[in-house]
Amino acid sequence: MNTHSTRRQFAKFSGLSLLGAAASGWLPSMAARAAQASKPTSRKCILLWMSGGPSQMETFDPKPDHENGGPTKAIDTSVPGIRISENLPQVAKVMQHLAPIRSMSTKEGDHTRATNFMHTGYLPQGPIRYPTLGSFLSKELIDRSCDLPSFVSVNPFRAFSPAAYGPGFLGPSWSPLVVNSSMTGDEDNRDVSFEVSNLKPPRNVTSAQADARMQMLASLEHDFLKDRPGAPGRSHVESYQQAVRMMNSAAVGAFNLDSEDDTLRDAYGRNPFGQGCLLARRLIENGVSFVEVNLSGADGAGGGAGWDTHQDNFDAVKNLCGVLDPAYATLMNDLSQRGLLEDTLVIWMGEFGRTPAINENTGRDHWPKSWSTVLGGAGVKTGQAYGATSVDGTEVSENPVIVQTLMATICNALEIDHETTNLSNVGRPIPLADHGSSSIEGLL
Repeated sequence: MNTHSTRRQFAKFSGLSLLGAAASGWLPSMAARAAQASKPTSRKCILLWMSGGPSQMETFDPKPDHENGGPTKAIDTSVPGIRISENLPQVAKVMQHLAPIRSMSTKEGDHTRATNFMHTGYLPQGPIRYPTLGSFLSKELIDRSCDLPSFVSVNPFRAFSPAAYGPGFLGPSWSPLVVNSSMTGDEDNRDVSFEVSNLKPPRNVTSAQADARMQMLASLEHDFLKDRPGAPGRSHVESYQQAVRMMNSAAVGAFNLDSEDDTLRDAYGRNPFGQGCLLARRLIENGVSFVEVNLSGADGAGGGAGWDTHQDNFDAVKNLCGVLDPAYATLMNDLSQRGLLEDTLVIWMGEFGRTPAINENTGRDHWPKSWSTVLGGAGVKTGQAYGATSVDGTEVSENPVIVQTLMATICNALEIDHETTNLSNVGRPIPLADHGSSSIEGLL
């Protein structure tokens, strides 16, 4: 069972006529939160996940005037005063749509734990199975008129932390639809496609036979739930109903990129990440609430952890940015030109940053102390860089941001009350962003 404690508490205390509370100003505050929680939102979210932990110094927080900065130069952007790495020239031109956060400080430098932390907002500990960002946000953002799943994950790399990509205690109803890319053709004529498996019945099964089988399944599930009521059984039924609804809908055509203009497809980049970003725009356009697109290799595919640059950092990040730069910039322009950016939050992040000091292998190691993420679109005040690091990059010198604060900011940018709770698998109500967190006022 899911709960929205803000609304329930408001109703409860209103019924008890706590006039004293009203006089103190506490009740009106709760009423405002309850009203916000019940307000429908049309906002969507795209997460661009950089598996392995991208270097902040070769992306959004270059240090060209310090030896820690290495050979990477900084370039001007469309916003005077904001300079980013030369590896991202096209992203520099859309900085008016972005807000780099240069002061992330998270204290978790292990891939498994940090991936879980950044995907759920909670450290993996104890018996609670925390849901991933796409699951708990899509639950709040879901468009019930949409025939597609509310959460789609493109080319995820789950080896570091499988639990970080699942619905946790929310159950299978909020699992992502995982879509993997396939590539055909040679390097000069490459095509990338995304096929959802098992959407059509086997060739030897007629439509009438398929319908009869679904009716039989529904009858069996009805009898099962009659004797064994509960959330797991209902969640299983809902998952099947969603799958069948998608199989029978024309909306599934959103996964076919063939109708897109070749010039636009080229601009995104003819690789799995570039075409995955284009797919994300199409899915958002068709009512999907949350899309995660993973970049973890210089070929744009989802396997591996290419941002984990312990060796040859500068060439490796340059190659990765060669895939990221056109896709990210084209996505922001495409969303803006279609009028979607006002309601779509685009998040760029990995599990941590890289050491400011360059190691003996010309690489950078894990570094959670001072690193960068980027927000854009939706309710974010873009065209600014939030927070700062010291000249050598080893310290946050201005406005430190922890994971809980980032999660609250993401929720509120999406017009979701970050104190909304869901009942966990151990019976405890768990807020979307951890207790005591608050959003970054300067960004909203």
